[in-house]
Amino acid sequence: MSEEPRGPVPADGGDARSRWRADRTTFQRVYDVVTGTTEPATADEIGDRADCSADGARSALEQLVEMGVAEKRDGRPATYRRNDAYFRWKRVERLAEEHTAAELRERVDALVEEDEALQKRFGVPDPDAVSPGAFDGGDRSAVHDRWEALTQWRSVRRDLRVLQRAAHRAAGRDERGTRDGASV
Repeated sequence: MSEEPRGPVPADGGDARSRWRADRTTFQRVYDVVTGTTEPATADEIGDRADCSADGARSALEQLVEMGVAEKRDGRPATYRRNDAYFRWKRVERLAEEHTAAELRERVDALVEEDEALQKRFGVPDPDAVSPGAFDGGDRSAVHDRWEALTQWRSVRRDLRVLQRAAHRAAGRDERGTRDGASV
């Protein structure tokens, strides 16, 4: 199976990959590749995708592991993947920086209401408690709607956790007076 990009060929003759390689350093290309990696990959595999040597990829990956951006799994050979906890933390920090605690609590309240409505709809307290039998019977459209609602419920729960952490973080910043350049 080919690793070549799919889709239409760009009007410039398809040298987008060449431009990416020319415009980005090895470290930046490895960062781009590893942040899009959900399955562990070796330095050799990441180097292939980043158009660099395995040693170049390994050096960049070790820096990214030290920064918390990537995770390393020891083995023969060692494998690397994005550190999802780092990106969740980064999202919380960004939300806390860009919004006040009151704005974030307002969004949390809206999500709590949505969560309660979904609990009533499915008759269980948690999306993981929904029985597979809930999708039996009915027409295809109704089953699709239930699957979509369940997916939405899982997103609501995930967003709630992030927004609650961000609201807590923003409240701490508001109390310390560190928002918008105020005194520390």
